Amino acid sequence: MSRSTSSSQSTRPTTDHCLTRATREIRSDQSRGPQAIAIAVPHPLAKQNRMMWMVIAWVAVGITSLIASVALGQTQSGQTKPGQPKANSVSSGEELAILAGGCFWCTEAVYERMEGVNDVVSGYIGGHVKNPTYEQVCGKKTGHAEAVQVYYDPSKTSFEELLVVFFKIHDPTTLNRQGVDSGPQYRSSIFYQNDEQKKIAENYIKKLNKSGDFRNPIVTLLEPNATFYVAEEYHQDYYRRNPNAGYCRAVVANKVRKFNRSFGDKIKDDLK
Repeated sequence: MSRSTSSSQSTRPTTDHCLTRATREIRSDQSRGPQAIAIAVPHPLAKQNRMMWMVIAWVAVGITSLIASVALGQTQSGQTKPGQPKANSVSSGEELAILAGGCFWCTEAVYERMEGVNDVVSGYIGGHVKNPTYEQVCGKKTGHAEAVQVYYDPSKTSFEELLVVFFKIHDPTTLNRQGVDSGPQYRSSIFYQNDEQKKIAENYIKKLNKSGDFRNPIVTLLEPNATFYVAEEYHQDYYRRNPNAGYCRAVVANKVRKFNRSFGDKIKDDLK
């Protein structure tokens, strides 16, 4: 997804520039001794004109802010404002998976590269607070998990294939932790959309536990679908927008490289 944020700020002069100029002239003349002083006095109409332009400027700022607010509220998927519930607006011939595997910057970056995935949205799910903010979720008291909505084409990929990638790019054996990121918001969880997804996830987890691929048992939760809140704008497409950010270089890039090495045949053609 591509979204943007903006903020506008306007400050008003604290002094009248004409009077300031007159004051400078007085001080200059005083340094040369007693002389006749000519003070520039602003014409009444000049003051009225300044007031008029100040009003026009403030109106312009207000209109600009309103336009920016409307633009921020529109998104490519569901036209939903960040921080608001997002309906699972699945298009015809499209299916949805909601996965939580630690920081959503990592999960989003990987699935955006996967063939058959149409869109990925970062957000919060599984908590008890309405319209949570990132700061609230990080406070570990809302119950939400950082998660991604993955909209995919079932004719090109499947829910089970999404799970294969999911269990490869994060550690499903650590409770409420991924690397240095700890807390319930980083839990490993699958928010199934229907009984079929639940069954597929259950069977795949059993298969992995028997395979011996992981030293410890898988602790990934299977949670029923719940209200999904779109994360703030700056979280969307975070890795694509900020590839040189410290966390992206140290953590997200490794996840992307791991996906590229393990699933070269699943990379979108335009990203190979």
